Amino acid sequence: MTRIFGADAEWLEADGLGGYASGAVSGIRSRRYHALLLAARTPPTDRVALVQGLEVWARPTGKSGAQETPLCAHRYEPGVVHPSGFKWIESFTTDPWPTWVYRLDDGARIQHEIFVPSGRAACVITWRLLTSTRAVSLRVRPLIGVREYHSLQRENGSFNFHAETADGAVTWRPYWGMPRVRIQFNGAYTPRPDWYRNFLYETERSRGLDSIEDLASPGEFTFDLTDGAPEACLILSTDTPPERPLPPGDPAPIVAGLRRSERSRRAALGAGLARAADAYIVRRGIASTIIAGYPWFTDWGRDTFISIRGLCIATGRLEEARQILTEWSRAQVEGLLPNRFPDVGEAPEFNSVDAALWYVQAAHDFLAAAKRARGLDLSPGDEKIIRRTCVRALQAYAAGTMHGIRMDRDGLLSCGEGDSSLTWMDARVEAHAVTPRVGKPVEVQALWINALKLASIDEPKLGPLAEKAAKTFHESFWNPKLGCLFDVLDAGHDAGARDESIRPNQLLAVGGLTHPLLAGERARAVVDLCERKLLTPMGPRTLDPADPAYVGSYAGDVRRRDHAYHNGTVWPWLLGPFVEAWVRVRGSTPAIKREARDRFLRPLLESSASFGLGHIAEIADGDPPHTPGGCPFQAWSVGEALRLDRVVLAE
Repeated sequence: MTRIFGADAEWLEADGLGGYASGAVSGIRSRRYHALLLAARTPPTDRVALVQGLEVWARPTGKSGAQETPLCAHRYEPGVVHPSGFKWIESFTTDPWPTWVYRLDDGARIQHEIFVPSGRAACVITWRLLTSTRAVSLRVRPLIGVREYHSLQRENGSFNFHAETADGAVTWRPYWGMPRVRIQFNGAYTPRPDWYRNFLYETERSRGLDSIEDLASPGEFTFDLTDGAPEACLILSTDTPPERPLPPGDPAPIVAGLRRSERSRRAALGAGLARAADAYIVRRGIASTIIAGYPWFTDWGRDTFISIRGLCIATGRLEEARQILTEWSRAQVEGLLPNRFPDVGEAPEFNSVDAALWYVQAAHDFLAAAKRARGLDLSPGDEKIIRRTCVRALQAYAAGTMHGIRMDRDGLLSCGEGDSSLTWMDARVEAHAVTPRVGKPVEVQALWINALKLASIDEPKLGPLAEKAAKTFHESFWNPKLGCLFDVLDAGHDAGARDESIRPNQLLAVGGLTHPLLAGERARAVVDLCERKLLTPMGPRTLDPADPAYVGSYAGDVRRRDHAYHNGTVWPWLLGPFVEAWVRVRGSTPAIKREARDRFLRPLLESSASFGLGHIAEIADGDPPHTPGGCPFQAWSVGEALRLDRVVLAE
């Protein structure tokens, strides 16, 4: 068992459909997204939170005057914690799933497990008495808030407490038009409708968002735990999506079967980040896609094509990679690929200049891996679709397409109109771009020229375009005063205007892509400057701390956080391009790779034990101690760490 290092650290159990269970080690829900049963009605989107938590109490039986001990914890407005069940936690681990051991005052030890079986909108919850001199009775109340997962529920007269009980299960449909909640159990159930009011979600409040919720509790489950007896079981499930429903009847054998199959499945994935990667690869229709992060992101184009290289290709999950690349190709419009698939009923958003360029790099990595792989049935049709998607994107970009994306006369790629935000630095405050970077951003040129070179195998006419753009890049982007690259040329489409901000975007001219643009002294100068001014143990900052626009802490309300998002905040995914560049300029020797692993990758991996357990966070503060923040489970952070481990630093 792993001892608890941070009670606020968060765990994640993903279902492979876009749904999940998630919470904190302490048991205190601090986010609106913390829930035991959260399902995607049309995988992986249209998510609904169904069962947010449990009220759990244990009492030794056969002992006069024995007190109940809480095995749960909640925070209520204005900040009152009750009960404080975390005080009785003896140990906690996430291997192979979240498991707590509680030690009661009389020495009784109770093991509590939560796991989500892959491919089912369900959550298995168990309690087992490990050691005790007497039996223990367990009292459990579900806390239900059937709602869209971004919203909150308040007490209302529309909540339907009526339950249907049959085949060892109780089922509620709290609101018409919303999914049912079904709980299979092996104890006793007593209807006792009540509302638990004014739960406070502290993280939401600190983010300047609504943070108070009321949850309904329709009744109470009771169990008798004895040493050596079967465990107490709850299986939470819903009727959406309708595939693979759980069988009716006694939940104990069902839980045993799910536990065996899930333990075997996870063991086959491997350990560490390879297992974490599985959470992001989910179903979309009959194919696969990648969730950009939990708990609130859906599948995003740029994030998908960056993270697929580590999550799928580096780990040998080539069939999923094939499905993802072919599925996204169907969404191509005027050369662009969507940057986001919103929820049901909303059109894809084509607001990214670099998503299609990252697709070309991901496609190259996949096709190269597919040639080396055994057992992958890559049909000529699929390969043709992937290659054609790459060529169409570059032809459209060269001719000119949406959002002012076009090849300029100098061969470089220009993008943006007005106050648009088409690069990965796309934060907006009150509809205005914080870092618009309209013109010719440096990493877009690196991606553009790299993509032209890669796709010229299929379309030779793209080769000369790459040569012309590369020549202009070398003549125009070098900043001799600072010994690095300009961040944007023709900034704001003002010919000759240059943005001298020192940002990590220039790293992609040296590392992260198949074809680097810089070599020799200039490449070394860029890497050394980024290491000196931007690097932290969590990855590079997005802006030099000496810059007047630098913001060192990602905190406060939405406005403050969005201003900090790309103006100093650290992004762990950028460690991938940085380390690859650092190794390249030093000759890529085995000794250099080992040094890079120890100096750069190891500290990042250690962060996976402090925030999103087993995963790597979206961002971190630019200022020490570089506290992780944002989304605790982020696909491209995990993906780039895996790519470093298995590709860049492999010996």
